[in-house]
Amino acid sequence: MIQERLDALLRQLDPSRLEITNDSHLHGNPPESGTHFKVIMVSDRFSDLTRVKRHQLVYATCQELLQSPIHALALHLYSPAETQGMSAQPQSVACGGGDGQLK
Repeated sequence: MIQERLDALLRQLDPSRLEITNDSHLHGNPPESGTHFKVIMVSDRFSDLTRVKRHQLVYATCQELLQSPIHALALHLYSPAETQGMSAQPQSVACGGGDGQLK
């Protein structure tokens, strides 16, 4: 349910590509907790924005979920021109999770 709400909010940015991955299990949480997500998004809206401005736009769009229940978003945000020739997918990074131990 959280992932669907996140998807609906991010669709407001008119992405040509949107992939949302629930990475909660990589952070010491059960997958159904919906606390950690990776977002890969391509949108014309990012074309004239710096990396920081892109992140700020996404954070503002998802503000209601970032207060709770989402703890972290790994954002990979691109303009369509930046995806030309890209072949590798960004990898998720493990964190300490609730117990502070890398898993």
